[in-house]
Amino acid sequence: MRERRWAQEQRRAQERRRAREFESFVAGAGGRLLHAATLLTGEPDSRPAPAAEELLICALSRTYADWDQLRGEDPYERARRELATHFARTAWRHRRPRGGLLDRLPPRERLVLVLRLYEDVPEEQTAAQLGLPAERVHTLCLHAVAEMRSRRPKTAPADDATSAGPGARPTTPSTGPAQSTAP
Repeated sequence: MRERRWAQEQRRAQERRRAREFESFVAGAGGRLLHAATLLTGEPDSRPAPAAEELLICALSRTYADWDQLRGEDPYERARRELATHFARTAWRHRRPRGGLLDRLPPRERLVLVLRLYEDVPEEQTAAQLGLPAERVHTLCLHAVAEMRSRRPKTAPADDATSAGPGARPTTPSTGPAQSTAP
């Protein structure tokens, strides 16, 4: 009886340690992973991102389930891989534009762009994770970058009043600076 109680206490202590380690990991890496999930789902940063949060929760739950088996593996790498894998499986849900930074890209290009440029995953590793040839990953990344550059917001030409700086008085074509009408 005493041995059974001791084993139960040991198991509880191990579970508490595991939970503390995981909570510490999430506290440090959760923000970056959520931002990556938000980029993947195409949701804007300025509003709550329910699809990104769902994606992150799935990735973190899978990571937590395997927490004891990581054995020296980087938990961030595992969580990012789970995030990308779950996104790839559910990409059809994320085709509709949602107003985010990358929402105009197809899901696969979004995934490649986030992994390659935001997460800085090497091309060969990205290709292996997605089951694609490295050349295809390279092409998808180039196309996504070109698409983002081609649709960059255009800036309106500055008029004389705004280019002169704050507090400047507008000019009229025939009379020069506007005259004050105050008495």
